[in-house]
Amino acid sequence: MSSQAPAAPARQQWSGQYGFIISAIGSAVGLGNIWRFPGVAYENGGGAFLIPYLIALLTAGIPILFLDYALGHRFRGSPPLAFRRLGRWFESLGWFQVMICFFIAVYYAAVLAWAGSFFFYSFGEKWGDDTAGFFLNDYLKLGGDGLFGSPVAAVLIPLAIIWAAAIVVLAFGVKKGVERTNVIAIPALVVAFLVLVVRSLFLPGAKDGLNAFFTPDFSALGNASVWVSAYAQIFFSLSIAFGIMITYSSYRKRRSNQTSPGLVVAFANSSFEILAGIGVFSILGFMANQQGQTFTEFAETNSIRGPFLSFVTFPKVVSEMPQAWLFGALFFGSLMLAGFTSFVSILQVISGSLQDKFHWSARKAAILMGSPLAVISLVFFSTERGLINLDNTDKWSNEVGIVLSAVVMMILTMWVKRKGREFSFHLSVLSTFKVGTIWRFLVTVVGPIVLGYMLVTTSYDLITNPDGDYATTFQQVYGWFGVIGLGVAVSFLMPLVKWKDDPMEVEVWPAYGQTGAPMVQADSGKEG
Repeated sequence: MSSQAPAAPARQQWSGQYGFIISAIGSAVGLGNIWRFPGVAYENGGGAFLIPYLIALLTAGIPILFLDYALGHRFRGSPPLAFRRLGRWFESLGWFQVMICFFIAVYYAAVLAWAGSFFFYSFGEKWGDDTAGFFLNDYLKLGGDGLFGSPVAAVLIPLAIIWAAAIVVLAFGVKKGVERTNVIAIPALVVAFLVLVVRSLFLPGAKDGLNAFFTPDFSALGNASVWVSAYAQIFFSLSIAFGIMITYSSYRKRRSNQTSPGLVVAFANSSFEILAGIGVFSILGFMANQQGQTFTEFAETNSIRGPFLSFVTFPKVVSEMPQAWLFGALFFGSLMLAGFTSFVSILQVISGSLQDKFHWSARKAAILMGSPLAVISLVFFSTERGLINLDNTDKWSNEVGIVLSAVVMMILTMWVKRKGREFSFHLSVLSTFKVGTIWRFLVTVVGPIVLGYMLVTTSYDLITNPDGDYATTFQQVYGWFGVIGLGVAVSFLMPLVKWKDDPMEVEVWPAYGQTGAPMVQADSGKEG
C-alpha cells in the first residue's frame, strides 16, 4: 500500500462536513429514539437511568463509533472492503454486517409503512375507540400459520411505496440522494417534534408524566440489568458495529476531522432521545390524567414502548387531545422522517458493499439490490404473519447479530491485528484532539467485556427461557438458523466471489507514524 495521498478521490463523497454530520445524525436518530428510550428509562430507574446511560455513551458508544470511523476512513471502503484491507480473511465479518443490514432493512420498512398509514388515519381518527383491536385485527389482520398468511393490502401498498422511494434516493448516490434527503428530513423532523413537545408540555397531567420520567430511583443502579439496558440502548441507537458508520466515514474527504463530528453525532442523538422522552411522557401523563389514573396505574395497563406504544397507546391518547389530527400527524410524521433516514443508511451499507465488490454504479446497485429486497420484505412483512415475523427478525438481528458483530470486530482489530495504535494515530492526526490510551483501553478491554456479557446472557435467555416469547421450536429455528445461520453462511460464501477490482489497491494516508501531517479543523470542500 502506498503512503501518498491520492490526487483525486476514487469514491463517492459527501459535499463536506455538514453533509456527513447531518446524514450520520439521520442514521442514528430513528424509531428507537422515540419509542424505545423513554420506556427503557422509565423501567430502569427513571432519572437515575441517565447515569448509566451517560457512562455507557462515554465508555462504549463514542469509542466504538470512533473505531467505525477509523476503519471506514482509513481503508476507504464499505465493511467487506474495509475488513478485506485489514486482513484477507476478515472480509467475512464485513459481509456479516451487510447481512445484519439486510435483515433489519426488510422489516424496518414495514414499520415505516405502518407509520405512513397511521399518518393518514390521524386526520379522521380511523382507529376508533379500540386501538388495539384496530391495529392487530383491522389493520394488520394478525393471524395465519407458518411464515406467510394472506397479503394485507393496507400494509402492502405503503410498503411498496417506501421501497420505491428508498431505491430512488439510493440511485442518486451519496451526495445527491442520501445527503439531500437528510438535509431536508432532519430539520423537518426537529421542527415537527419540537412543536409536538412544546404543545404537549401544556397539557393537563403533563407534569405527572415528566415526574415519572425524571424522578430518580437510585436503588436501581445496583441492578446489573439496568446497566445492561443502558449499554444496549446506546449501542443500538448510535448505528454502530453493523456497517453504517464504516460506510459513511468511507465517503469522507481524506483531510476530514474525525472525532469532533463524532461527538456532535453522539450527543445530538442522545439529546433527541431525551427530547423524545419529554414529549412522550408529557403526552402519556395527559392520558393518565384524562382517565383519572396515576401514571403508575396507567403504565401498568398500557404499553409505554415499542410498536404498541406507537400504534396502540398513542392513537388512544391522540383521540383524547385537542386538535387530535394535528397531534397524530406530527407524531406519525416524525416517526416516518426519523425512520426513513435510518432506513436509507441501512440500505446504503448493502448498496455500497455491492458497488465496491462488483464495481456497480449507485443506480445499478440500488435497482439490483433494492428490487429483490423489496420483494422479500413484501412477502414476509405485508401478510397476516407480518408482525410475528418482524418481532422474531428484530430480536435475533439486533440483540444477537449486532452484538456478535461488535465483539468480533473489536477482537479482530484490537487483539488479533493489534491496530489500536495505528487507528488512534489516524484519528488523532485527522482531528482537533488526541485519541490515545484511554480510547484503546475502552475498545480493547471494556467494550469486549461488556458486550460479550450482553451477548452471552441474551443468547442464554433465548435458548433456555421456557416462559419467554421466543421459546417455541419454530421461533428458535427461525432466529438461530434463519437469521444468524443464514448471515454466517453468506458471510463465508461472499469472499469466494472474485472482486471486480483488486481490493488491495488503496492508498492509505497518512502513513502510520508520519510526522508533519496537518491537524484538520473541518472539511475544506477540497480533496486533501
